[in-house]
Amino acid sequence: MKKYSERRTQYRQRNKLSRWLFKVYERFVKIRGDPREIALGFALGIFIGMTPTLGFQIAIAAFLAALLRWSKIPAAMGVWISNPATAPFVYGTTYLVGAKVLKLFTRESLPMRFKLSEMPEMFSKAPKIFFALTIGGILLGLPLAVASYYLSYTVIRKYQEKLKEKVVKRVKKIQQFKALKRQRRKKT
Repeated sequence: MKKYSERRTQYRQRNKLSRWLFKVYERFVKIRGDPREIALGFALGIFIGMTPTLGFQIAIAAFLAALLRWSKIPAAMGVWISNPATAPFVYGTTYLVGAKVLKLFTRESLPMRFKLSEMPEMFSKAPKIFFALTIGGILLGLPLAVASYYLSYTVIRKYQEKLKEKVVKRVKKIQQFKALKRQRRKKT
C-alpha cells in the first residue's frame, strides 16, 4: 500500500497536468478569428507535425499558414503533436508505415552501437529512411489533419456561439437597465 505522501504527490502531478491541458484548451478556443481559419491552421500544424522536419516545423507551419491566410498560432500549436515526449512514437510509427508502403523492410538494420567504420553504411541508408518517414508522415498526417480540422472547428464554433449568447444577454440587461433608468427620470 502506498504511503499518503506518495499518493498526494501523484495526485498533484496529475492535477498539474490536467490544469496545464485545460489552460492549453482554453487558450486554443479563445483565439479570435474565423473558426474555419483557426481550424485550418491547426490541421495544417498537425499535418506538418507528422513530417520529419523536426526543428523547422513551427517555421514551416507559420509560413504556410501565412501564405494560405490561415491562423498562424493554431498552426504552431498543432505542430506540437511531435514534441520530445511523443517524437519516438510519432516517428517510429511514420517510419513503419512509410517502410511498409515502400517495402523497405530488410534483414539489415542500423547498428545499435556507434562505430566510425560504419558511418558510410549509415549515411547510405539515410535517404531511404528519410523518404520512408516522409511518406509515412503524409499517410498518417492527412487523416489526422482532417479529423483535427473537424474537431477543432466544432469546438471553436461552439465556444464562440456561447460567447455571443453571453454578450447578447449582457447587452439586453444593459439596455433594460438604461430603459428603466430613463423611465424613472421621466416620472420625476
